[in-house]
Amino acid sequence: MFGWATDVGVDLGTATVLVYVKGKGVVLCEPSVVAMHRDTRQVLAIGEEARRMLGRTPGNIVAIRPLREGVIADYDVTEAMLKAFLRRVSGPRLLARPRMVICIPANVTTVEKRAVMEAAIEAGARTVTMVEEPLAAALGAGLDITQPAGHMVIDIGGGTTDVAVLSLGGVVLSESIRIGGDKFDEAIVRYMKMKYNLLIGERTAEEVKITVGSAGCDSRNESIEVRGRDLMSGLPKTVTITSAEVREAVSELVTSLCDTIKAVLEATPPELSADIQERGIVMTGGGAMLHGLDQVIAQETGVPAYLADDPVSCVARGTGRVLEEFEVEDNHLVVLRKLM
Repeated sequence: MFGWATDVGVDLGTATVLVYVKGKGVVLCEPSVVAMHRDTRQVLAIGEEARRMLGRTPGNIVAIRPLREGVIADYDVTEAMLKAFLRRVSGPRLLARPRMVICIPANVTTVEKRAVMEAAIEAGARTVTMVEEPLAAALGAGLDITQPAGHMVIDIGGGTTDVAVLSLGGVVLSESIRIGGDKFDEAIVRYMKMKYNLLIGERTAEEVKITVGSAGCDSRNESIEVRGRDLMSGLPKTVTITSAEVREAVSELVTSLCDTIKAVLEATPPELSADIQERGIVMTGGGAMLHGLDQVIAQETGVPAYLADDPVSCVARGTGRVLEEFEVEDNHLVVLRKLM
């Protein structure tokens, strides 16, 4: 336990939930997975324990991800998951209901914002302030976005990618697309079906992406044995897949991602474009760690691109900077406006 948390920052991600406690840093990083009884909907496991059950549960138990493409897909399960994580960092009873800064994707709807806020309140938060993920990612990456200078941040999460240009403590323009690490995994699953008639699970696809995955034609040329079920015979089967095949599997998604980045750059005011050209594009989020993706973006846009330090925890650390350095108001406004 970490004592009674009075201020917490939450990166409520499609694939992973990270919790930052004021004065302590990131104290929790768990998969956004919940295992529950199919009929009674009783929660049986949450986080890493539930993730190990994905694809391996008996008929009466189901392991689900309550968030899809950056937004809440199952409100009750999301609330239960948040409550469990808050208890882990605050103690068995939420005697002191914490103030919470929670991140949301750029350009989400009012309904989606309200669902996040209500889930956080029901989970035990006293007050909730929502901050757009690109802002938090920029802060977590150590950027000084309070000055009149342009910065571009690309936050590639499990369900969404946020592309934003920031200046003077706010978002100048942004775009959010439903492409992330999960889409890369799904593309690998489809590729294995089409080419090898092999059915594999999400966890296997993720392992392939991490171990031999590549976004561009670079020097990575590795291979891995993949086990699954043959769709023709129904029997177990093993095939070998290479980095080049993974590049082929995810190529359409990488192209769509680059097109979105170029569209944002084309709409950026010229003075800010010059700043971005000088400073480069900062990439955060777990999906940004796909091997060679930074090189592909740099080649396609003509702007240098680089990974932030510890890209997975950037958004959570950004909420921490809000908690540590600025007073969090009891409203939904972007608190970074106070920097002015």
